Amino acid sequence: MTGLQSQISSCTLCATCFAQTETAHAPRPVVWFEPGTRIRIIGQAPGMRVHKSGLPFDDPSGDRLRQWMGVDRDIFYDRARIAITPMAFCFPGYDANGSDLPPPPLCAKTWADHVDQALGDVPLTLLVGGYAQARHLGRGKGVTATVADWRAHAPRLFPLPHPSWRNTGWLKKNPWFEAELLPELQKQVAIALTP
Repeated sequence: MTGLQSQISSCTLCATCFAQTETAHAPRPVVWFEPGTRIRIIGQAPGMRVHKSGLPFDDPSGDRLRQWMGVDRDIFYDRARIAITPMAFCFPGYDANGSDLPPPPLCAKTWADHVDQALGDVPLTLLVGGYAQARHLGRGKGVTATVADWRAHAPRLFPLPHPSWRNTGWLKKNPWFEAELLPELQKQVAIALTP
């Protein structure tokens, strides 16, 4: 583990904030990257299941994301091939309605530039969800418009909706995503993973 990975793993900057959520949990950063990776996934933040397991995308969203990418769990969890660097490394907690809280901006403010520098130029980056897209592409368009404009960023960068099962309706309303974007994404994933 590098010094940066170790620093992130031991981070407790949001402890007071997390203690005040409905889940009243302690920080548990989920750090999953190594320099030299071939694909970088920049997502939102771990959910409760990932908080408990310590394994990123260890949930139905991860199953769907792996399906979108056309990779199995062994490839997905090979840190030499795929880095997973969310906008917040810890589960942010639930609000009073049981919904996930947004990733705390303090996490990205503290760590994102350091992670960018450590990873350098990665052949393929996936921006999963609005928070990652806003940081790397700018605000204003919204997820649907940003993902619909994927050709403007391909082949080295793909904006994606969150793979949550809550977005099944979105996928039905936007059939171009599976028909046009996913075949190209899978092609670029295969290229990036080829030694």
